[in-house]
Amino acid sequence: MYKNLAFQTPANASGWKRWLIYSALARLILFALLFVAAAFLTGMALHLLGWSPSSGNPNIKGWAQLIIRALPAVIAYLILTRVIERRWPAELAWRKLPAHFIGGVLLGMALLSVVIGILWLAGSYRVLGTNAQVPWLESILMFGLGAGISEEIMFRGALFRIVEESLGTWLAVLISALAFGAIHLGNPNATLWSGLAIAIEAGVLFGLVYHVTRSLWLCMGLHAAWNVMEGPVFGTPVSGLPPHGWLQAELTGPNWLSGGTFGPEASLITPLCCLALAGVFLFIALRRNSIVPPFWKRRPG
Repeated sequence: MYKNLAFQTPANASGWKRWLIYSALARLILFALLFVAAAFLTGMALHLLGWSPSSGNPNIKGWAQLIIRALPAVIAYLILTRVIERRWPAELAWRKLPAHFIGGVLLGMALLSVVIGILWLAGSYRVLGTNAQVPWLESILMFGLGAGISEEIMFRGALFRIVEESLGTWLAVLISALAFGAIHLGNPNATLWSGLAIAIEAGVLFGLVYHVTRSLWLCMGLHAAWNVMEGPVFGTPVSGLPPHGWLQAELTGPNWLSGGTFGPEASLITPLCCLALAGVFLFIALRRNSIVPPFWKRRPG
């Protein structure tokens, strides 16, 4: 049953192992502890190398930001899957990398372009000029790959997947989406609405994308392309962070339309577009009958 799940508790596991090692809560806590330890060691290593995430050299800063963001999540996840769950993580299979990552990038580029296009048609997005001094490498490494790899491993690979294996798909979508929105409440210019909007547009969409594809590569590509298109290309704030884009642009009009100082992610247009795409993936999931019920509703077998 439920062959789409990456991990199920071994049938011969003892009672204490079921609760202290294999339960959803135990694995999430173990992942969090592993992540903190890996982040500390990675920070120490970068310090010894003289690579600072706040370096004045944009190239060093970009690589350091990528490493400090992505490497701890990768290490923690590989230990979780290989040592605790004792499996090869098919969601990170190398054979899936080229097609799935590129597919995610193209999907992210198209989706953000649709959002900006609608804002432009509504008179809320206006290009003022171009900026040839965009730090492309730093932006792609930090906002694209750094955020895409780390956040997708944490929120889809760990949180969504593990909660789904226990509480089912619907609660996994809800919990991971709310958590994803909540971590963005600490961003500059964030509001309760911007956090909720991110929970809807990214949390729900990315959760369903992972549920259907079982591929973290596709989620990473989608996430990375979204961030790069939003900031370095279209020149709008990325989750409240100041824009440094190739296009120098401004967002005008009411905040519910433009997103205000937080950027397009806080525009009503964005969650509506993302929900439309999420509906496509939900349709696929329902057609496949892949929705996982919570453990108390599952049939044995």
